[in-house]
Amino acid sequence: MMPASAIAFYLIAAFLLITALLSVTGRQIFRSAIWLLFSLLGVAAIYFWLELNLLAAVQIVVYVGGIVVLIIFSVFLTRGSVQELPTLKKSRHFFALLAVISGFLFTVWCLWLYGYRQKATDAVVADIRTVGKQMLSIEAGGYALPFEMVSILLLASMVACIAIAMKLPDSKTTNTLK
Repeated sequence: MMPASAIAFYLIAAFLLITALLSVTGRQIFRSAIWLLFSLLGVAAIYFWLELNLLAAVQIVVYVGGIVVLIIFSVFLTRGSVQELPTLKKSRHFFALLAVISGFLFTVWCLWLYGYRQKATDAVVADIRTVGKQMLSIEAGGYALPFEMVSILLLASMVACIAIAMKLPDSKTTNTLK
């Protein structure tokens, strides 16, 4: 009999994979953004399952609360929410499949190369003061650089939202930002 924690993991992983697949294969941009929201919530659920509550909270606040909501608002306020995305040409399907297979093989190669040797470590006790000091520290063990990278990520998402809001050259929709 499979333990309950393994069943919970497989259910969360199945939810995550299904919503990620629906996000990238959707034809309507608004529905794809909603599936992306659920996919990122699935990643947060994996973090909660691993008892990494701080990472789960950051996942929800930064990605779900920031990026996906920004994308949804930009789509919803500037275009029709039911507008379909343009279809890819048949030649691009080959390159997309080639990119997916190459990425999968690269991931398998990296996993095989590293080997994941098991080692025993002591549990880390993290209180809010230690986390706060490490978030703002620029010394070894500090997280000031990743903290700044999140701001760059949010800036990139805003640029992507502007690109989504712009009118496509072959689209018949009107741009409301004019």
